[in-house]
Amino acid sequence: MSILVFNAGSSSLKFGVFDAGAETWLQSGQFDWAGGDRCQARCTLGRPDAGERRFVVSVPDDRAAVAGALRLLAVREPVTLVGHRVVHAGGEFGVAARVDARVKAAVARFAEVAPLHNPPALAAIEAAGALLPGVPQVAVFDTAFFAGLPPRASLYPLPFEWHERFGVRRIGFHGISNAWCAARAVTMLGRGPAGLRLITCHLGGGCSATAVNDGAPVATTMGFSPLEGLMMGTRCGSVDPGMLIHLLRRGGLSVEELDAALNHRSGLLGVSGISPDFAHIEAAAAAGNERARLAFDMFADRVRAAIGALAVTLGGVDALIFTDRVGEGSSALRAAACAGLECLGVRLDRVHNRLARPDADVATSDSPVRILVIHTEEERWIARETARVAGATAA
Repeated sequence: MSILVFNAGSSSLKFGVFDAGAETWLQSGQFDWAGGDRCQARCTLGRPDAGERRFVVSVPDDRAAVAGALRLLAVREPVTLVGHRVVHAGGEFGVAARVDARVKAAVARFAEVAPLHNPPALAAIEAAGALLPGVPQVAVFDTAFFAGLPPRASLYPLPFEWHERFGVRRIGFHGISNAWCAARAVTMLGRGPAGLRLITCHLGGGCSATAVNDGAPVATTMGFSPLEGLMMGTRCGSVDPGMLIHLLRRGGLSVEELDAALNHRSGLLGVSGISPDFAHIEAAAAAGNERARLAFDMFADRVRAAIGALAVTLGGVDALIFTDRVGEGSSALRAAACAGLECLGVRLDRVHNRLARPDADVATSDSPVRILVIHTEEERWIARETARVAGATAA
C-alpha cells in the first residue's frame, strides 16, 4: 500500500509516492513551469533505485498534469491515500482534514485570494478523485502552521470590525515547508526546539520569511493572501496601498486588471522584463543585463530586510535557513542576502556556500548564527499528515 502526494505550487506540480508509513519515498517527480511556458514543463522523475531523469513534457493544464504524473509514476503498489497541499482555505482549518464538500468549497471560495495556488490544488483534488475513485483524499493546509499566531502578529491596523465581519487577518503561508525546516534544523543543530530562534527564508516561485521560536511561528511576511511580503517570481510582494488606490482611481485600471498585474506580471518578471525564473535572472545579470541585475538586487535587498526585521522580533537568531528552489539553489542569492548581516552575528563561509548541497551549514566556524541550507520536503510532511489524519479517522 502507498500514499500518493500532490503539491501544487504557483509554478510547479510536485508529486511523489510514499510507503504506507509515510517514511520511505518510493518515487518522486516534478513539473516545473518556472520559465513561464505553461505548455512545456521541465520534468524531473526519480526513484531511490534508479536515480533521476530530466526531460520536457507537454502538460497544458492542471488536470493533464495530474494524469501525466500518474502515468509517469506507474505506481506499483495500490494507492490507499492521496494527500494534497492546499495553500488557502481561510482560518477555519487549523489542522489537516479529509477532503469533503466543505473542504472543496473553502478551497474554491479563497481561490480569488490565492489565484496562483488554489485553482491548481482544486484541479488536482478533482482529477485525483476521478482517476482514483474511492481512494480517500486529505488536504494538508499551508496555513495550519500559523493558526496560533498571536493577535499582535496576526491583526492588521485596520478598523477592528473588518476583522470581525470579514475575517481580515494575517493568515500566513508556506507553513508545510516551515514545519519541515524547523524540525530538520532541530536535528542538524543537535538541540531541542525550546528557546531555539529560527528564521526560515522560503524562496521559490513564491517567497516568504518566517520567525520561529520554541517550535512555533511568531511572525511571517505573507499575510491575508500570498501576495504580501517579499518580492516573488510574478508577484509584487508588499507595496504602498495608497499607490494601488491611486491606480484604481486615477490610472483607470479595473480591479481585475490590477489583480492580474500584481499576481502575474510583477516581481522578478515585472522588473526584469525577461522571466519570473530566478535562475534566468541570475544568468542574465551576470551577462550584463541591467534590468536583470536590478531585479536580482531588489530581491536580495528585500530578503535581507525581512531577515533583519524578524531577527529583531525574535530578540536575536540562532539559525538562518534558506530553502526551496532559489534558497537551496542560488549561492549568489544567499551571499547577497547575508551581506551586511554581520551585525546580527551572521557570518557566511563563502567557499562552503558556493559548494553547498542541501542539507548543509554554510556559516563560518566562529559564526554565532548558523546558516542552514535545507532541502524542503513538503511532500514527505504531507504524506505523514495524510497518514495521521487517515489513522485518526479510522480510529
